[in-house]
Amino acid sequence: MQDATSQDDGSRDDGSRDNAAAGGSDRMAAARGVVAAMRDLLTLGLSQGTSGNVSVRHGDGFLVSPSGVPAEALTPQSIVPMTFAGTWDHPLAPSSEWRFHRDILARRPDVHAVVHAHPDYCTAFALCGRTIPAVHYMIAAVGGPTIRCAPYAPYGTEELSRLAIEALEGRAGCLLANHGMIATGPDLARALWLAVEMEALCRQYAIALQVGAPVILPDDEIARTVERFKTYGLRAQADPTPP
Repeated sequence: MQDATSQDDGSRDDGSRDNAAAGGSDRMAAARGVVAAMRDLLTLGLSQGTSGNVSVRHGDGFLVSPSGVPAEALTPQSIVPMTFAGTWDHPLAPSSEWRFHRDILARRPDVHAVVHAHPDYCTAFALCGRTIPAVHYMIAAVGGPTIRCAPYAPYGTEELSRLAIEALEGRAGCLLANHGMIATGPDLARALWLAVEMEALCRQYAIALQVGAPVILPDDEIARTVERFKTYGLRAQADPTPP
């Protein structure tokens, strides 16, 4: 018959196995979310081929889409777990842009998901190094009166990560000169929603520039709208519904 110590040890072992199983299940669920978001980038017309990458905070690190794998070929097992030290143990290499994913998540506790893509209108303005002004109140979705455009730096570099972090100061999204865009959020659904809104705003601005001189809304109006947006826009299904 086992003594009490033996029984306690056994229960702890069972608990450890249960915790490990739960952790693995949580990771697979998060990885499925990354796969779905990568495919959504294609169906929403925000990306093509192997361009674009997605990350989500998980545990003590984060999960990021792999390098060079088309979205339609991704499986949850393809998604690369990484540490905030920049290490990984996976057959596939992480996205070449893992540095800015890591740095954004490390520096912004409010951010739990990052979407990077090269949609046409966002990228067109990025090619021109243009900041997007407050031509529409929906710019408040990024958290301020502009969508900044970070200066150019080669992809995958620490310099690009640093410049992206600066452009995201007080913002949930930015453009990357001669490159594309970044959208962030408290979860993948919100980050993807913001990416769609940023592309729509850039498309509308491009059309307005062909019509004439767009009217820029004042900063104080956008500040008020930012406050109103705290109860507006995409919400998680789990949010309680007021009576």
